[in-house]
Amino acid sequence: MNWITGHKRPTVKKTNIHTDVPDDFWNRCPACDSILFHEEIEKANYVCPRCGYHFKLPTKCRFEMMFDDGKYTLIQLPKVKEDPLRFADLKKYADRLKDARKKTHAEDAIQVAHGKIGKKNAVVGVFDFDFMGGSMGTAVGEAILTAVQLALLQEAALILVPASGGARMQEGMLSLIQMARTTIGVQKLRIKKLPYIVILTNPTTGGVTASFAMLGDITLAEPAAIIGFAGARVIEQTIHQKLPPDFQKAEYLLEHGMIDAVVPRSELRAKLTQILSLLMK
Repeated sequence: MNWITGHKRPTVKKTNIHTDVPDDFWNRCPACDSILFHEEIEKANYVCPRCGYHFKLPTKCRFEMMFDDGKYTLIQLPKVKEDPLRFADLKKYADRLKDARKKTHAEDAIQVAHGKIGKKNAVVGVFDFDFMGGSMGTAVGEAILTAVQLALLQEAALILVPASGGARMQEGMLSLIQMARTTIGVQKLRIKKLPYIVILTNPTTGGVTASFAMLGDITLAEPAAIIGFAGARVIEQTIHQKLPPDFQKAEYLLEHGMIDAVVPRSELRAKLTQILSLLMK
């Protein structure tokens, strides 16, 4: 036996390594590439504390952030006929709805609540992009018209917060009709001289942009939100020109007079309170 074969290898004591770290324990900021703890993002209203990038904000958090003392009442939205066209592509539309409801714990892409903002009556509709890309079908159209009726009844301001890829293709023409219906709803508010405010979030595109989302008496947007009708790549292919790097971002729209202000999430409730105090004297 020589010194090599006779050498006893050192032993390493077993250590307890925790492998059950939850998937949402941390997030990577897509803007500055920082690694952020989920709790850190949540405390900052889902805004990156390093660069100010605005993550998608859960619907419940949005309501709590906007209403006085975080108090609000969700309203029951009307039921609509599901899958009216019996649509199927790679998957049945009925199955897509089931999956989206399981994922978001919501009936459709919008929820509506009422309460006080700056001590003024307000009805707020918030889109959830995680529900089939926040697409607008008959359920969303009915929800917006219900919100309009409630605002008229309570003599309240209506505030909509879209985050959507546009009309829901699985409902065909029925989804496109909602563009006209929601536009008529907005007009009813104008007749009664009730404020209609839109807060554009990332992204707001397609038929939603082409209807109620750009009809606000006051139109606000979150920083760097993508807002437009067709995608930038489609436009470039159509006009055969290179678009500016910030094209369709909220700041670009503000510079060109399409919106009234870009408001960071931390300042939003104060801004809404100021606006409502002026419009609802």
